[in-house]
Amino acid sequence: MSTATTLPMNAANEAVNLDRGKVGLICLFLTEVSLFSIFVTAYIFFAGKSASGPQPADVLSLPIVATICLLSSSLTAELALRTLRSDARGRFLFWLGATILLGAEFLRQTAVEWNKLINVDHLTIATNVFGTTYYSLVGLHASHVVIGLILLTLVFLLGFSGAPLQQHERRIHLLSWYWHFVDVVWIVVFTVVYVIGR
Repeated sequence: MSTATTLPMNAANEAVNLDRGKVGLICLFLTEVSLFSIFVTAYIFFAGKSASGPQPADVLSLPIVATICLLSSSLTAELALRTLRSDARGRFLFWLGATILLGAEFLRQTAVEWNKLINVDHLTIATNVFGTTYYSLVGLHASHVVIGLILLTLVFLLGFSGAPLQQHERRIHLLSWYWHFVDVVWIVVFTVVYVIGR
């Protein structure tokens, strides 16, 4: 009788723990959506209203390669998760490594763009309202990419060292949610900054 009572309670506790992780991440996403909404609204409101140049149309070009890299990394992250579930460590590390490289290339492309904007176009965060809102919004997104890359790299190093990743599948799954969220946010930022805001 006590065994029958214990098993459902343990199952209920596991379900609650599983829900806590997902609920926590959803709460984080809602907070992040609120934060990004403020920055997006500010960018849209002030777009093209700077009294002095340069203006968005003068200096911004579509970051096609960076966008392809970041959006492709969502696919490789999903492939990594699927291979983890099938207990294929080598393929998991391959796809996770590809995800990290694609994310790193996105950041490199962003750094190249910022180098041009600062050193060639003389647009800094203090130049005008456009500079302030642009670097704030794009920089906020880039900081989330950096956080995601750090976490993905830690998982990669753990996997490479032979750690039993199957035990952490749930956490890795939640990390993939975060990475997909970062990609979705980039679609919004890309649309607002490089399509509507130009």
